[in-house]
Order: sequence, then C-alpha cells, then structure tokens
Amino acid sequence: MPTGDAPMPHDAVIIGGSYAGLSAALQLARARRRVLIIDDGRPRNRFAARAHGVLANDGRPGSEIAATARAQVAAYPTVAFRQAEAVDVERIEHGFSIAFADGTKTQGRRLVLAHGVEDTPPEIPGVRERWGRTALHCPWCHGYEIGGGLIGVLGRGEHAVQYAAIVAEWGDVTLFVDPDFPLSQEEAHLLYRRGVTIEPTPIERLEGEAPTLTGARLADGRFTPLKAIFVGAHIRVANGFAESLGCEMNDTPMGRVIKVDALQQTSQPGVFAAGDVARAASNITLATSDGMIAAHALFRSLIEEEAAAA
Repeated sequence: MPTGDAPMPHDAVIIGGSYAGLSAALQLARARRRVLIIDDGRPRNRFAARAHGVLANDGRPGSEIAATARAQVAAYPTVAFRQAEAVDVERIEHGFSIAFADGTKTQGRRLVLAHGVEDTPPEIPGVRERWGRTALHCPWCHGYEIGGGLIGVLGRGEHAVQYAAIVAEWGDVTLFVDPDFPLSQEEAHLLYRRGVTIEPTPIERLEGEAPTLTGARLADGRFTPLKAIFVGAHIRVANGFAESLGCEMNDTPMGRVIKVDALQQTSQPGVFAAGDVARAASNITLATSDGMIAAHALFRSLIEEEAAAA
C-alpha cells in the first residue's frame, strides 16, 4: 500500500488500452494502485474479424475479448479510463506528464507504453482493402481458417524465406521474391524442400471482389490464382514517445521496437513497455503476458521508492 499522500494523481499511466495495457492495469488495480488508461480506440487487430489461438477465446472477435477485459478492469475503483489521443510525454519531478490533443495534461509516477504499432504493408493495389481478411500477416492467427489451397507470400530478404517456409504448413505456397533481395542457393533449396514455388516476377495488383481474393496479376500480365496472401508487412511504432524519453530501440526484420529487459523495463527508469510496441512477434497471449510482467515490475519499483522515503 502507498505510504502518505502521493504527489501524483496516478501511480501509473498506461498509454494503450488494448490487451497489454489492460493486462497491466488489472494487476495494478488488484494491488489497489491508482491507474489511468489512455486509449484512442484504434487497436492494431481491428481489421481482423476474429482472433485465433487465444486460449479460451479461440475464434472470438478481438473487440469482444477487449470489451470483456475492459469491463472487468473498470470494476476496480482505483482505475480510470480516458478515451483520447496522447500527443506528448515528458519526465517531470517524481514522474511523468502526459499531454492530450485537446491541450489538457495529466501526471503519473510511472509510465507504461502499450500503444502498439501500425502495420505498413507494401503499396501494392488491392492489399489494404483486404488487410486482415485475405491479406494477412500471421499464419498462426489465420492459417488454419484458410483451409489449405493456393497461398501467396510477400516478404523481403532472409525473413521472407523463413516466412514462406512456415506458411507452407497451411497450404500450397508461392513466394513472390523481392527483386532487390535475390535468393541464395541455400535459401532456394530450403524452399524446395518445403514445397514452396518461387515466383521472381513482381505482383502488379491483387484481384477479386474485396475482401475476397481470387489471385495476383503479375507485372508480365500473368495471373496467379490465390485464395489468400501473407504479407511480411513492416511495423512502425505509433508515436515517438519512447524515443523522446530517451528509451533505447531495437531494430528487427519487421521494424523498430522499444528495447526492454526481461521485466519489460525500458532503458529509462520508470518507463515500461508491453505488447507489440516492445516485440516483433505479435500475439494477444504474448501481449497480455507482457502487460502482467510490466505491472509486477512497476509495482515493485513503487514499493521500493516508498520504503526508501519512509
């Protein structure tokens, strides 16, 4: 329990109210800590009709899973929600100040960055309007539902080869090779062993009545039938909060994420990061686990501070 009157209105401010943020909030609320969750209502998985591979929630819409979690967290009296866009964060004495788009501010002793990332799929006509339905990024999340058949894979470099080799478990895969990243003999041999067809001609556009996909029209005019395509989209951290606070970043094959230790602590004291913003592998289960770990470490940092001040 906190000792004395805290100088801040919140023990923790969590930016991002999806799976990682809600998981962190639940743990802190059960320790009777004062938590503010800031969310702009734009979760990364809003394009997908259903979430899969989530224990006890397999096949349930992601929005329903999040709504149930939000209602359970909201039942704790020390939790507050604010649906708004945070536009700036800065370190101040004893904590952090968070500014909103409407010009108001709030403060907290600790900060959890759980605002996720944005996917940046290739600018190929037909990809965006099918995103999350027949143009997909995670075979573990959606591969089973495709039900086999002809599947395309788009990717770059070594990651594309590994990606196609994995996706091959769920169908008859064609890898559309990026001409800027030619395959080595070893990579081509691995794909051959996995039954992957290598197509060197770039895709010009996807065809079919979106979100349905019937195939890809290639740059040379040929048409390749496909029922789905997995796209190794790059990710972009949704804002510059981490970098403005001085947090170290990690470069991954998918894009930059916030560097954290085993306790989800960033390189900056008092700043934690959880979920997709801190890992290249995206998954609801992993995000909720990250949130729990971050909350426990954050709580320990609070009690250590309070014990030192007593």
